[in-house]
Amino acid sequence: MTRTVSQPSIKIIGANGQISLGKQYAEKQVLVEQQDQVVWLIRTATVIPDNERWLQQPQSAADLQQALNWAQANPASDADGILDQDKHLLTEIVGI
Repeated sequence: MTRTVSQPSIKIIGANGQISLGKQYAEKQVLVEQQDQVVWLIRTATVIPDNERWLQQPQSAADLQQALNWAQANPASDADGILDQDKHLLTEIVGI
């Protein structure tokens, strides 16, 4: 990870409580820590929703990767042809 240290810049907190960090940070999630009454630390972060956290577990990630590898090696086929064959067999056997 590259660490860049820049010179301090002065920002104004607007009437609605917002501060602009620049377009390069638009739509990014950040952690804001108030370390002191007058000191804030702002860091970019990746937030994982609670219902997706299980995917970060090593075994779950390995299982998912195995399933994706299987799906890639075994592409889906056209099931319509198989269903038509099954209908034909049912017609012959049961007389439907």
